[in-house]
Amino acid sequence: MVRAPVIQTRGLNKASNHQLKGIFVSAAKTALNCRRPNPLLDAYERIVEAGTKPNLARLTIARKIAAVVLAIWKTESEYRIMD
Repeated sequence: MVRAPVIQTRGLNKASNHQLKGIFVSAAKTALNCRRPNPLLDAYERIVEAGTKPNLARLTIARKIAAVVLAIWKTESEYRIMD
């Protein structure tokens, strides 16, 4: 029996919030243009060095930002910038 290849979805489905996705992608682009020390830029460079295309690496950074926002929102904790 031959299995059909699994289709990988990239990005959001049709029921997604495109405006919110745009906000997180823009936040990722802005974060990647900030000065060092910048953990998001370091993560981006590691992802690109591993062979991922730059646009998909930016999407990964946008997902990281979204995960942080969701965690802060769920725990109702205060965000502190680390010096």
